[in-house]
Amino acid sequence: MLIAIALLPSLGLMRAASPDLVNGIAVIVGDAVITYKDVQIAMEEDLDLLERRYGSQPKVYAQKAAELEKAKLEDMVENQLVLQDFKKAGYNVPESYFQGRIDEDIRKYYGDRLTLTKTLQAKGMTFESWRNNIREREILRLMWQQKVPHEPLISPTKIENYYVQHRDDFKMEDQVKLRMIVMTNSVNNFFSPRKAAEEIIAKLDQKVPFDELARIYSNGSQAQEGGDWGWIQKTMLREELRNVAFSLEPGQHSGVIETTNAVYVMLVEDKKVSYTKTLAEVRDEIEGILKSEETKLLRKQWIDQLKSKAFIRYF
Repeated sequence: MLIAIALLPSLGLMRAASPDLVNGIAVIVGDAVITYKDVQIAMEEDLDLLERRYGSQPKVYAQKAAELEKAKLEDMVENQLVLQDFKKAGYNVPESYFQGRIDEDIRKYYGDRLTLTKTLQAKGMTFESWRNNIREREILRLMWQQKVPHEPLISPTKIENYYVQHRDDFKMEDQVKLRMIVMTNSVNNFFSPRKAAEEIIAKLDQKVPFDELARIYSNGSQAQEGGDWGWIQKTMLREELRNVAFSLEPGQHSGVIETTNAVYVMLVEDKKVSYTKTLAEVRDEIEGILKSEETKLLRKQWIDQLKSKAFIRYF
């Protein structure tokens, strides 16, 4: 493999640089050229997400953007390697297949051809370039399906060995099956969450079902589910709630639990003591993990093989 690698400039700097530099070559892969502008376009949507998430943390944003930039460029290099392998191998896919995918995308995402045309015009993209993107997307999908099995076979022995080596990963803490009524403190002088909680406890003692009361009184996120939080581990609750919940026996409800922001009433329906999940319980989970690892390995092996025969030059 002939690879000449120079220091890759930061695309963050490229965005502020001159147009000539922005439109410069980032990498050559065989007979394909990837420019900095190509990488910028590929990053746009992801950068918007990063900005919304980390815009108030400039250092974190810069780090995440740099990581995204590197990953996106490598993805584009890999895609070119696969597309060129498709071409060299002489595979033949009927144009009717691509047209079917194009028609499907128009119906699914745009509704009709006119809406698609207007959308592409707003993005400064031609129909032919959009069509070529769909074609390349489908070639990549077909090639990955052929070269890397989506469901690699995992032997029972491999699953059992993984379980033995990662047994601690399957330890479960003490758990309670919890229902909870939450009433946030109000500035309304005519409503007292504590008094309402005391009334709820009186009704519970009179055997009024907890779920009915939760639907009426609770303004917690699970109110419409009757205050059902399902199985909860200790670490999932704040300390003042955790201490009460794990002191109750199945079928017992709490008294009034008052915090700075809210008042709570809890009911424990069942309990589980800490234990390690059995192999039978986690077999499917382990198989999924091992399939993912095997798929990544097969993908890397194929890409490495393509790279060994390709001309790649970074600028």
